[in-house]
Amino acid sequence: QVQLVESGGGLVQPGGSLRLSCAASGFIFSIYPMGWYRQAPGEQRELVATITNGGKTNYTDSVKGRFTISRDNAKNTVYLQMNSPKFEDTAVYYCYRGGRIAPATAYSWGQGTQVTVSS
Repeated sequence: QVQLVESGGGLVQPGGSLRLSCAASGFIFSIYPMGWYRQAPGEQRELVATITNGGKTNYTDSVKGRFTISRDNAKNTVYLQMNSPKFEDTAVYYCYRGGRIAPATAYSWGQGTQVTVSS
């Protein structure tokens, strides 16, 4: 049974930093792409970042240069380092497991973690 458990969300000031973690279990973590979506109130869910099993990364334009996705296959964990967050980054962030030939397609989701950017 696939399980994805996010942690690390909370309140952060603009220009600060926050690191989200997603602990995975129930599948062979190292062979699957992983990533993060987010959903702000009243908005559609948006793809934020992906990382392939080989470590190749992709980001939505609005977070390039500020957010970094990484993975630790020994710990079955994927991370999202959020630097210099902006008010518009406020959202619920969801970890997902991608498809092996469709990295941006989510086949499993975590429960989400709230990130609020506020001064």
